[in-house]
Amino acid sequence: MESGPTLFGETALTRRKQRTEAVAKHVFFAMALAMIIPLALIIGYLVVKAWPALSIDFLLDPPLRGMKAGGIWPALLGTIYLVIVSLAVAAPIGVLAAVYLNEYAKDNWFNRVINLAVINLAGVPSIVHALFGLGAFVLAAKFGKSIIAASLTLAVMTLPVIIASTREALAAVPRPFREACWNVGATRWQTIQSVVLPNSISGILTGIILQVSRAAGETAPIMFTGALFFKAVERGDLFAYSLTDQCMALSMHLYVISTQVPGVPEALPYATAVVLLGAVLLVNITAISLRIHMRARKKW
Repeated sequence: MESGPTLFGETALTRRKQRTEAVAKHVFFAMALAMIIPLALIIGYLVVKAWPALSIDFLLDPPLRGMKAGGIWPALLGTIYLVIVSLAVAAPIGVLAAVYLNEYAKDNWFNRVINLAVINLAGVPSIVHALFGLGAFVLAAKFGKSIIAASLTLAVMTLPVIIASTREALAAVPRPFREACWNVGATRWQTIQSVVLPNSISGILTGIILQVSRAAGETAPIMFTGALFFKAVERGDLFAYSLTDQCMALSMHLYVISTQVPGVPEALPYATAVVLLGAVLLVNITAISLRIHMRARKKW
């Protein structure tokens, strides 16, 4: 005896929706693979080409024989200096600017102009930032071509990313959190300091991660303001540069040995690229792990 259709049985419409869902799932999975596979192939190709040159000595030795041998220590150290100094300038300014725009700023023409300036600054090409840094920091401020001039140029270039990501993180904190603090007599700044910022720190770190990655890989801004072709540095010397010195940098060094120095062994440019990529990935992984840990502590 056949049973009739049940009240909650699967219908043709339900099956059609399930098929659509399955197709969408596979399409999105294919799109993810389309991004991941080329990246894996590129990294694998770079590592294979760079493998003959990769070693601890390659990291700690200075370039030798006109950059046709030796390592990349001066360039690696210079990149670390540039990233740290630019981060020390851009991070606090960007976060405080975002706090003002999200928590204090009223909807008037002045603040709309500020928002427009931030958006436009994010779209300015890096070569324009380089010319601005040359005029503002090297010539007008009289820093000369130096680490401080190059770092300030990188800081200006990366500020929009930090401001935008921080504003989004602050806006994601539910408004009832703020209202609860105000209702018990807390000031606006006390609310921001004790509630808003701690609950948005993971999003703020996202912008800082992007700043570090971009600052480490830029060439044009530092080429005009602080990077140089070669500087003699002792093996493993951590204090070879001062803020008023010019420095080598990985991105600039990679450009030089790839295009300006004849007879460079094939593995050297690839090894330099792998180190630059690995440094960026290491910073990203560390910051992402910290962000995940902080996000797990949220109560909402």
